[in-house]
Amino acid sequence: MNGIFILLNSIGLPNIGLAIIIFTIVIYMCMLPLTIKQQRFSKLSNIMSPEIQAIQKKYKGKNDQESMQRMNEETQAVYRKYGVSATGSCLQLLIQMPILFALYRVIYNIPAYVTQVKDAFFPLVTNLINQAGASEYLQSTTAAAQFKSSFASENFINNVGNTVSNTFIDVLNRFSTADWSALSEQFPAVSGDVANTVSQLTRYNNFLGLNIGNSPFFTFREALAAGSVIGIIAAIVVPALAAVTQLINVALMPQPTRDDQENAMASSMKTMNYMMPIMSAWFCFTLPAGLGLYWVAGAVVRSVQQVLINKHINNMDMDAYLAKTAEKQKIAAEKGGDKPSLMQKLVNSSAAQTPSSSVGTGASAKTRVSDSEKQKKLEQAQNIYKNGKYKEGSLASKANMVDAFNNAKKNDKK
Repeated sequence: MNGIFILLNSIGLPNIGLAIIIFTIVIYMCMLPLTIKQQRFSKLSNIMSPEIQAIQKKYKGKNDQESMQRMNEETQAVYRKYGVSATGSCLQLLIQMPILFALYRVIYNIPAYVTQVKDAFFPLVTNLINQAGASEYLQSTTAAAQFKSSFASENFINNVGNTVSNTFIDVLNRFSTADWSALSEQFPAVSGDVANTVSQLTRYNNFLGLNIGNSPFFTFREALAAGSVIGIIAAIVVPALAAVTQLINVALMPQPTRDDQENAMASSMKTMNYMMPIMSAWFCFTLPAGLGLYWVAGAVVRSVQQVLINKHINNMDMDAYLAKTAEKQKIAAEKGGDKPSLMQKLVNSSAAQTPSSSVGTGASAKTRVSDSEKQKKLEQAQNIYKNGKYKEGSLASKANMVDAFNNAKKNDKK
């Protein structure tokens, strides 16, 4: 963010709002490969849906472990056929959340992360520190409510490093227009510095009439108290844009098929899609305006990406795509030595443990082990277990019983 701001300043446009928009574009361009995967999965879900539903219908009512594993394996095979991953579609969201939290910290305390914005508080802070009673006055303001612990810290009391100046900047950064006016009246000696600082911060922090660090809700209350219609309109611009752009995103998303709409999960997702615009508007109304700007810019970038990706997928030759995907799967299988997947290993293991194995009496003739024969072998193993030299209940005795059971099976085959 600091680098983008420096770049904007070099061309005469030092504005945090513009820096956030450019930052958003850069982030979404870096995530473009993930966006393509996510969009492709959403688009191909409608095509895959009949096959997935056929598998679900096939195993409907079968809740045993083997059936569930086989259903999962067949479902994954459909995903591989179309070259998509269900988990891959969630990766973009997992990456975006840490970025959103980090951006919140940056916007909430811009001077700590953008050097030029911090420099705008000087020489005001330097001169204010030398004013008698300045520290006590700042502590009495509403902007200092969340910084009480900073004023009480030993580093502040002993003036260690830049603790005092940084604490002053933290408080001043939360000042409203009324707070700045009151500061000038309380300390006339620094009124000129106050005017210069406010002018610089307005240039840096204001975007579309909003202070990037303040929430639209805060701006709305101030405008309402002052009777400013323009201020009220400015306060609701970002939340309104957030809701509209989110609606556009929903409209551009691939819509589920009729069969999907009958599915309870798909119905829940549809409800969530239409709740998101309302939630977006609320978040952008109560959180700092800078976060709302990131939200809106991100929605606009996503909409453009969705239009382009949808156009590409709609013009795609599905037969050629499936053939290409199959070829990739074949090459991957050859490189992997046709190793079975983990799920396949589980299925094979489950099948091997199922008590329905056959014993051979010839090259082609096989007979199924009867229940009486299995019971006989089990009794033989239990007798050996009881008469053995191992302590009853020990791991060794149990292993010996299993070994005896296996030996009994081998003897029957001879």
